Order: sequence, then C-alpha cells, then structure tokens
Amino acid sequence: MTSGNVLVTLNRDFTLGLMLIFTLIGFAVVALAHMAPARFVLDAMAGDRGVWHMPRGLPSTVYLTYDDGPNPTTTPELLDVLAREQVPATFFLIDRHITDETAPIINRMFAEGHAIGLHSATRAYMLLSPEELARKLTAAAERIERLGGTPPCRAFRPHAGWRGGQMYDGLRRIDYTLVGWGWMLWDWNWFRARTAGNTLARITARVSAGDIIVMHDGDESAPRKDQRQTVEATASLIRDLRARGFTFGTVCQNGARSQDVPASGQSSDTFWLQ
Repeated sequence: MTSGNVLVTLNRDFTLGLMLIFTLIGFAVVALAHMAPARFVLDAMAGDRGVWHMPRGLPSTVYLTYDDGPNPTTTPELLDVLAREQVPATFFLIDRHITDETAPIINRMFAEGHAIGLHSATRAYMLLSPEELARKLTAAAERIERLGGTPPCRAFRPHAGWRGGQMYDGLRRIDYTLVGWGWMLWDWNWFRARTAGNTLARITARVSAGDIIVMHDGDESAPRKDQRQTVEATASLIRDLRARGFTFGTVCQNGARSQDVPASGQSSDTFWLQ
C-alpha cells in the first residue's frame, strides 16, 4: 500500500469516527431532552408550559412536593408532620391511587391548605397522543374533585420526568403546566435504599431559594408501601431549612387557571411561574 493509500484510509477512518461520535452525541441529546431530571431543551422550547424552578424573591421560599400518593400507610403521618410545623406542600397524586379509601386523605390535604396536582405511574404517558393525555388528566382531575370537593391544580408531573413534545401539546390543550424539580433535589437512589439521612444530606447541601424539592410518600406499584423515611426526612428538613431562614410554599393553587394565579413578582407563598 502506497503512502497515498494509507492517507486516504486514515482520512476515511477519521471521518467515520467523527460521524459516529456526532451520531452518539445526537442520540444523547435527544434522550436527555426527553428524560433529563432537570430543565432541558424541550422545556426551554415549551416556555412557561414547564416549570422546574420557582421565583427567587423574598422571603426565600422552597417548595416541598410529594409523588406517588395518596398512600394510606404513609401520607397521614406526613400530613401530621406538615400540620404540626404549619408547612404547606404540593402532592402529585397517581390516578389509580385516587379511590374511595383514599378520599379522606385527599379531603384532608385540601382542608389543611396543601396543593394537589396530577402524577403518572408509568413513563408510557410520554407516548400518549395529545388527545389521550388530555382525556386521562381531565378524568383524574374530575375524580379528585368528586371525592375531595375541590378541583386540583392544573399541574402535571410525569413519572421520572419523562416528557416529550406530544405531552406538552396535550398539556397546552387543557391549560396544564408540567412541574419538575431542582437538580439533585430528590430522594431516590439508583443503587441503594432510600433513607432519611441520605435524603437530608443531599438536599440540604444544594437547596436555595425558589427550589422545588421532590420526595415520595407513595410508590407507583405498591399503593401501601411504607415510606416512613420520607416522613422522617421531612421533619428534619423543615427544621433545618427554617433555621436557615427559608419559608415554604406550594407550586400552584387548587382550581386556578394559569391566568388566575399571582404573577411571579408578587409577594406570596404560592406561585405559578409565569
């Protein structure tokens, strides 16, 4: 093989290598856009239809949110802690966990000043057509209103944060907003069991004004799973954050459309980011 042929072969291999690298980067960007546990490309394109952070005004406010309930085993104890500390929170409820049995828990959430949004038990919601997503969320909201006497927030949090353009289109049709959370401000661990200590250490090291924190009072596949670590973490977290000067708010108002809630510049412990 001549030196010219060698150069041609090297150039071809180099070009193919670059093409492979850029292809992999492209796949990674697309995957992150749909699955990143933080605001990313699709969320920027969706504008104010997606909320991953709340205003940073005064007083310095953080937002406790809870997924996968209502859970008859854990949620009442969590509500006890929030009531004792006089802290409002936002609960994202799974449709199939909204039953006659859990109706008293939902009623208590409303009565004690908490906000309620909708949650999904599966990542497959990302694949639903806009029409089907809108239908499912509307039916879930109507069930909450029927059992709890009050319409929930027009807020939806997809399972594990998996979302897509079709999902945002469906939310837009019924004037719903997708609500996420702050980076690393969650309680799950991929490689070890959740504990109150691990959750507390992760969140307190990173939290700042306007952050949305997510913990789990339930489990998508086990409606009665004991999540007492969330109760313990919440009690410690409230004491720690309050000692640092933080107050607590809800990310939305039950029954309010986006145009009915306070603008982000107004003083309130309940915001919807505009």
